[in-house]
Amino acid sequence: MAEIASNKDVSGTGNRIPVLVVEDDAAIRRLLTAAFLDTEFKMLEAENGMQGLSLATKSRPELILLDLGLPDLDGVQFVQQIRGWSQIPIIVVSAEGTEDRKVEALKEGADDYVTKPFGVNELIQRMRTAWRRTQREGLATNEPTLEMGDVTIDLDTRIVRKAGNEVHLTPLEYNLLVFLAKHAGRVVTQRQILAAVWGDEYSEEAQYLRVYVGYLRKKLEDDPANPTLIVTEPRVGYRLRG
Repeated sequence: MAEIASNKDVSGTGNRIPVLVVEDDAAIRRLLTAAFLDTEFKMLEAENGMQGLSLATKSRPELILLDLGLPDLDGVQFVQQIRGWSQIPIIVVSAEGTEDRKVEALKEGADDYVTKPFGVNELIQRMRTAWRRTQREGLATNEPTLEMGDVTIDLDTRIVRKAGNEVHLTPLEYNLLVFLAKHAGRVVTQRQILAAVWGDEYSEEAQYLRVYVGYLRKKLEDDPANPTLIVTEPRVGYRLRG
């Protein structure tokens, strides 16, 4: 197990961020309670789905960690019910690591998926990414620029730059990059990307997506063979690091 991440207050207020952990395994809840002690997060515990739904409505957490294999309610159904009234980030943390279950959870609105056993540092970093994204999305701003590391997208002029240098993209490459950038930090499935960028009729054409992701990597990655900006989530989709 990785070492616990050190404290870092991203809220800027000194207030800890409430995280609802919906998990029937008491040992994992104890692990996360200890892990959060040195972070900006504080934990609300639910040992089953119905208790989790109740706490989600009463306590209004800012992030949810969800086990799919709950004793009383399927985790995907939990996601569906939350998405009926809230866009709160949901990170699935589950031993059910099959492709179908990942895709199903993401399709219904989960933001990310971590498979057990997991590294605590990785989980906390993904939590920070998801929380920060919601803070950015909640700001009323007319800023037309998206930034991911040294890559910037000017949405007004449709100009993309890497390390300050303009990068020429085809219209399809640009649309693919913008879609990924607007979901930065999230796993998006192949079907979601294909439907958004190419259209619903292309939702099964995974080869299109692999080819164009390759084009983007050649133009935007420092080492296209070992990408760090556009990361593949095997058998599921892609994640653009925020």
